Amino acid sequence: VHLVESGGGLVQPGGSLRLSCVASGSTLDHFSIAWFRQAPGKEREEVSCISSSDGATYYVDSVKGRFSISRGAAKDTVYLHMNSLKPEDPAVYYCVTAVCSDWSMVPFDDWGQATQVTVSS
Repeated sequence: VHLVESGGGLVQPGGSLRLSCVASGSTLDHFSIAWFRQAPGKEREEVSCISSSDGATYYVDSVKGRFSISRGAAKDTVYLHMNSLKPEDPAVYYCVTAVCSDWSMVPFDDWGQATQVTVSS
């Protein structure tokens, strides 16, 4: 699946952004989709995942209560709604097809090109 991320940008601490992950030439309703992020000098880390089987959602502890993952009505988009952004949230954010579970988000290899999120006053 060819995935394209968008929606990143510069926001002040406490602000919000909505990231989009769009499938080119396909729908995403049959795929579990995860968001990962990578900050400079750090390993890529899982952020959130939405299951294709039952719509269950999963979040890493650091974003619980602030981020929300959802599917668009057109079935070709998955959103990551990010609220109350903190100085530790800046990174490049990727979407990818994945296997979601309570204990892990295991990505496949169809990474998008990423979108940059910057949090600064």
